[in-house]
Amino acid sequence: MSNGCTWEGNWKIRLYERLHERGYDSLTAFADARPTASLVELAEELGEEDVNAVQVFSGLVAEAERSHRLTRLVRGQLVRELSEGLPDGWPSLLDDANRFKVARTLGLWTSYTPETHKDRVKQVGDALLATPPPPGWRPLGPDDELLLTLLPDEEV
Repeated sequence: MSNGCTWEGNWKIRLYERLHERGYDSLTAFADARPTASLVELAEELGEEDVNAVQVFSGLVAEAERSHRLTRLVRGQLVRELSEGLPDGWPSLLDDANRFKVARTLGLWTSYTPETHKDRVKQVGDALLATPPPPGWRPLGPDDELLLTLLPDEEV
């Protein structure tokens, strides 16, 4: 991705050609098969030299908007951020170091959240900090029971 050719040509067509080559009809199905992979990992799997994470996320948002499943996408992105930022799960103690890791992870999640869901995401982050999940909690997909409770499938 460092050679700068990710934006050359029609990157959307290239992205969907790569998906079809791998047997997927949608970017959502591809990402759902890898619920804990980061956006960078998804992009690298589709084309390390000519696909980037921003393109993957842009495609995921477009598909989620068309299918009215944006809230599920937002939960899925939290799963990806938690997997990367807290690979051992939710910390048992929120000391300064762990509080920073949690805050960083939640902040990254918020940065990947469409405007329509920003307020809800901030409420979820506040709820997780006020009433932490069990130590070691690590959701493995967007349909995790706790995530569904915190961020149900009501489209805004």
